[in-house]
Amino acid sequence: AALDATLRGTSAFPRLIASDEEGGVVTRLPYDFFAGADTLRTLPVTETQAAFTQRGALLAQVGANLNFGIVADISADPKSFIYSRSFGNDPSSVADRVAAAVAGEKKSGVLSTLKHFPGHGAAPGDSHTSIPSTGMDFATWRSTEAVPFVQGITAGASAVMFGHLAYTAVDAEPASLSITWHQILRDKLGFTGLAVTDDMLMLQRTKLPEFADASENAVRAIAAGNDVLVYVFGDDPASNGVNIDQLVSAVAGAVASG
Repeated sequence: AALDATLRGTSAFPRLIASDEEGGVVTRLPYDFFAGADTLRTLPVTETQAAFTQRGALLAQVGANLNFGIVADISADPKSFIYSRSFGNDPSSVADRVAAAVAGEKKSGVLSTLKHFPGHGAAPGDSHTSIPSTGMDFATWRSTEAVPFVQGITAGASAVMFGHLAYTAVDAEPASLSITWHQILRDKLGFTGLAVTDDMLMLQRTKLPEFADASENAVRAIAAGNDVLVYVFGDDPASNGVNIDQLVSAVAGAVASG
């Protein structure tokens, strides 16, 4: 809280201090003892709201005001890295808990994020090291994977995080770099909040040549429609092969050139 209190924003750009505090497997605050999705999936929906009300209050207490913490992915595969972080494998059940989590965080004044749009469950693989893909068509997606995101948006989520995964029947590009998927979120789902990327360094870790240039990735992500780019750096960003000054210059240059 003392550290966060030293950070200042402006009226035009108020400070955003974020954490991905999901609970359960992904717990950044070691004193977050509240239930995560792995437990909440089998409990009444009211328990999800209670857990995220308490989690939101904890984040607010340490000065965070944005949580990348609500997993809207559907997963039925115990071998998937997202399985233990998901509220389950039934769209309706997951959607109810996603909406309850948003309602809980609202009570604390923490902004909620739904992730990982358009949904990890249908795309096997781990986006930390690859670009998971699925051939699922749009109509099937709309009636399954989309349901928790729709309900979370209706509940008032402030941000949606785009995953580095591809629904090839809709767009061959990863959703995080896809103009099409950003248009779907805005035009089809009616979302008006922040579009956020997952950790941009994950693209480089795929070792695919088309994602080797961090600056090019940043420009592509903004051109696709993202408002916020997330980078999970260690103490020294250069150790991740990224020069922040070059990133900023690349984005500024792209804007200047139209």
